[in-house]
Amino acid sequence: MQCNSIEQEILFYLKPNTMLTLKFIRENTDEVIRRLAVKHFDGSVIITKIIELDDKRKAIQLQLDNNLAEQNRIAKKIGKLFSEGKSAEVNAAKAKSAELKEFSKNLSQELKEIEEGQTKLLLQVPNLPHESVPLGVSASDNVVVRSRGNIPKLHEEALPHWDLASKYNIIDFELGVKITGSGFPVYRGKGAKLQRALINFFLDYNTAAGYEEVEPPHMVNEESAFATGQLPDKDGQMYHATADGFYMIPTAEVPVTNIYRDVILHATMLPIKLTAYTPCFRREAGSYGKDVRGLNRLHQFDKVEIVQIQHPDRSYETLEEMVNHVEGLLNKLELPYRIVKLCGGDMSFTSALTYDFEVFSAAQHKWLEVSSVSNFESFQASRMMLRFKEEGDKKAQLAHTLNGSSLALPRIVAALLENNQTPHGIKIPKALQPYCGFDKIDLQQ
Repeated sequence: MQCNSIEQEILFYLKPNTMLTLKFIRENTDEVIRRLAVKHFDGSVIITKIIELDDKRKAIQLQLDNNLAEQNRIAKKIGKLFSEGKSAEVNAAKAKSAELKEFSKNLSQELKEIEEGQTKLLLQVPNLPHESVPLGVSASDNVVVRSRGNIPKLHEEALPHWDLASKYNIIDFELGVKITGSGFPVYRGKGAKLQRALINFFLDYNTAAGYEEVEPPHMVNEESAFATGQLPDKDGQMYHATADGFYMIPTAEVPVTNIYRDVILHATMLPIKLTAYTPCFRREAGSYGKDVRGLNRLHQFDKVEIVQIQHPDRSYETLEEMVNHVEGLLNKLELPYRIVKLCGGDMSFTSALTYDFEVFSAAQHKWLEVSSVSNFESFQASRMMLRFKEEGDKKAQLAHTLNGSSLALPRIVAALLENNQTPHGIKIPKALQPYCGFDKIDLQQ
């Protein structure tokens, strides 16, 4: 499928999603269930259960409030009876008060259990997809927004990147297996320099566009992983240091966005634009076969990320801006690419709307995903209590968060090696040459 432009898509957006509060769920139950179905999430049972628990919570809270009011009334009565010397009635009132206190204690425990159960259910509910998200089950149903660049025609003896890596001694996959395991390559010589060049090039490109560079930790605590939506959804996909309760980050999005967890910003500070390079760690459980060969799917890889915290009224304009920003990087790398709008079945748990960038791998004859640019609306902000205040407002409101890969290195490197190979070496794009210090990878290293 193909549509005309992202700009036209942005104009189509009806309104940002409202965060999934209990109030919103109760007032828009049918809409919530319908939109969750776009992500192939059956919300009928869980949403009904959430509402039922909320009814119980309200009823118990009412009982507790009534009990407290009755206890206060009895306390005043006891004082009066005591002053009047009515000891028998005082004792009866004290017994009644003790009975109410014990009843309230049991109600409080029941209320706590209900609230915990309700929270566990709410954590299982993904972000609502935007109304414009196309219906579909898998990547084959994604909508191609636009394509740019020419597919290169390779010489007859062209090789896939894993064979090029061995031929030019720039990436050693077997050595990575020895040191750690499959999915942990060792970059050597000009391969290592190319990695460093790409990272610096991406960071310089981002900072020139107004993003502040930060260097965050590569491990996060459980609160941070919960705040951006990795927990509990991706628990089994993250490397977990159980002794300390820390998680190896799957993307810089997690620590960078959490910089503003539990923070109230002033509206004039928005947008906040951050960029960071980090290694990323993903277990990729269940991945196997030809699609994971070489650099196609790794357990450790390098990535440069961009994150924005924005006013809800401007988050979709920002999404367009971020898409255009990543597109500019791919143009500078001279790689053929396409932008696809993800269907409901291919979206992440946390995203409201996502655009993927794919580059063409000439030796593998397929498209490789190298970036996702997403608007999470208030989903992450509501988890991390990331808020802002307008001038003169007493009440803070939730910000919107967005992020994108700018860019992930492994498949970029794969495409650069494959698409730029010649019988006499591998050419380096002009924009990268000042960062690499060489214009070609050849056998004379």
